[in-house]
Order: sequence, then structure tokens, then C-alpha cells
Amino acid sequence: MLALRPLDATFPIEQQLQFSATPVVLVNLFTVCEADVPALLAAWERDANWMKRQPGFISTQLHRAVGGSCMFMNYAVWESVGHFRTAFTHPDFAAALGAYPSSAVAQPHLFSKVAVPNLCAA
Repeated sequence: MLALRPLDATFPIEQQLQFSATPVVLVNLFTVCEADVPALLAAWERDANWMKRQPGFISTQLHRAVGGSCMFMNYAVWESVGHFRTAFTHPDFAAALGAYPSSAVAQPHLFSKVAVPNLCAA
């Protein structure tokens, strides 16, 4: 079963789900034992395909840390916190967390764009 830990202990994902923002980016850091990497990838793929069919889902991308590290980063773009909340709290998604290997830890956090003149738009 996947263990969830906050990326920011002062503002865990459960608190973030209470806010409204559009669009949002989920950044989720995963760590897992080397032997469990294939099981993590299989579970993530199933979850990503399920999320892809949910209203408000825009895109996702999984990255692995370089150098043989067993850390992965997923980011997913959603139309709104509300859309993500509906998918993240869905009983089918909660049940799927049991498919992750016991060594897996996830640290999900939601972000919204920041405007910086001459660099990026919000």
C-alpha cells in the first residue's frame, strides 16, 4: 500500500483540497526500493490511465531521477482543484493505492502558476 506523506508538513494535500484554483499542477514525488520499481511503475500506469478518464484532467508526465535513483516525480495538470479533488477522493482511486508496493512513499502537492514579468505568465 502506498504511504502518503506531505511534501510540506505545514500544508498537506488534505488542506490544499479545500481551496479553489484554476488550473493546478500536481507534483508528486515517489520513493521506492529498487526491487519494487517495476511494481511502482505498473501501479502508477494504472492510476494514470484511470485519472486520464476523469473530468478536468489535462496531462501527466512521470520522471525518474538520474543516476539509478529510486525517486520518481510525476506532475499532472488539472483544470481546477475541484476536478483533482473529485478524482483524488474517489473510492476507486483510494482502493487502487493498495496496488503500490509497501516500500512506496508518495508526497503529493498542488501548485498554481506564478507570473514573473518577462519570464512566465500565470
